[in-house]
Amino acid sequence: MTKTLAGALGALLLLAAPALAAESKIDAGDTAWMLVSTALVLMMTVPGLAMFYGGMVRRKNMLATATQSFATCALVTIVWMVAGYSLAFTEGGKYLGDFSRVMLLGLGADSIHSLAKTIPESVYMTYQMTFAIITPALIAGAFADRMKFSAMLWFMGLWSLVVYAPIAHWVWGGGFMVDMGVLDFAGGTVVHVNAGIAGLVAALMLGKRKGYGTENLAPHNLTFSIIGASLLWVGWIGFNAGSAVAADGRAGMALAVTQIATAAAALAWMAAEWVVNKKPSVLGVISGAVAGLVAITPASGFVLPSGALVIGAVGGVVCFWASTALKRKFGYDDSLDAFGVHGIGGIVGAVLTGVFATVAAAGLNDKGEPNGAGLIDGNAGQILVQIQGVAITVVYCAIASYVVLKIVDLAIGLRVSEEEEREGLDLALHGESIHG
Repeated sequence: MTKTLAGALGALLLLAAPALAAESKIDAGDTAWMLVSTALVLMMTVPGLAMFYGGMVRRKNMLATATQSFATCALVTIVWMVAGYSLAFTEGGKYLGDFSRVMLLGLGADSIHSLAKTIPESVYMTYQMTFAIITPALIAGAFADRMKFSAMLWFMGLWSLVVYAPIAHWVWGGGFMVDMGVLDFAGGTVVHVNAGIAGLVAALMLGKRKGYGTENLAPHNLTFSIIGASLLWVGWIGFNAGSAVAADGRAGMALAVTQIATAAAALAWMAAEWVVNKKPSVLGVISGAVAGLVAITPASGFVLPSGALVIGAVGGVVCFWASTALKRKFGYDDSLDAFGVHGIGGIVGAVLTGVFATVAAAGLNDKGEPNGAGLIDGNAGQILVQIQGVAITVVYCAIASYVVLKIVDLAIGLRVSEEEEREGLDLALHGESIHG
């Protein structure tokens, strides 16, 4: 009798096994691609951004600048684990998520997020973490050479919760911008407009660097910056193509348009600078490439190669103008052009997404509805929707960033002393230098 029951139970288990496997939603190919994409995006901050920014400052500030990226990576990792992910990517309401994933409670090996149904939630959470890391790290380029390290840490941590998490929820996590129909495939508003505006606010509040406009503040090692920009370019494949959250045709198209737009922007910036300044600079061509990466980011899952070519070229020229003529006209000290490249480039890309988004690239959702369609598909209204999304991001980010900076300033002060700034932040803040 016992053997009979055991045999029957074994037979039932064998019959059930295929059914259980069929019900599993985890796809090995998608998971493998997202593991790679997560590593690529993490590489964008460390070492990519650390080297890109580090080479662009003066020699006495290189370690401090690179350390800002490294420390931000560590800090935001913990902030995201404790509360950021829960506030951004749980259902909650239209303006903020809930607290169901605080400290990542309830996250198990078999958990799946509704926005990424073919990969483990642990992978999706970590992938989104890398976006949360690089966004505040980008801001540091605007206030390079003059913010206290302690103030930077407090600002980055608070900003991640008060600004980044809500906007990520609005655009990607089921918030009200989703209902508005705002298209942002990989972070034009969430990452770049957000970081650029926060950077501009920080630069204005901190004031200009000592010697700005009168002393030589040129980059000390553009070789480092070229390597950093190259790592950003390669890592951006995970940033944009990874945002498909699947190893599919949309990821393939996002990869293609990212490469094309980046190349177009690098050449466009170089050409514009060649005409204006009579020489194509190294800093110009790598800045142009980053501008193209920024501009194509919101559009990468919605446009075809022809649209990417235009977006990249326009982004390169407009960001060159913003980082030179516009900055000179208004006199603000955006040290490494965080606003000129990321803020302006993000705005250009977000608006042009409304022009070039097409069903041919975006495809249809589960309901058979277009994932995105713009002017070229007969939906001119998408341009207005994109402008509204940008405007909301700009206003909220500017106000909230100012409030966070003001609180930190009142508590511990934002700026290093004049003596520390003259000495250099490497020695003044960290007691070290690149000379040993």
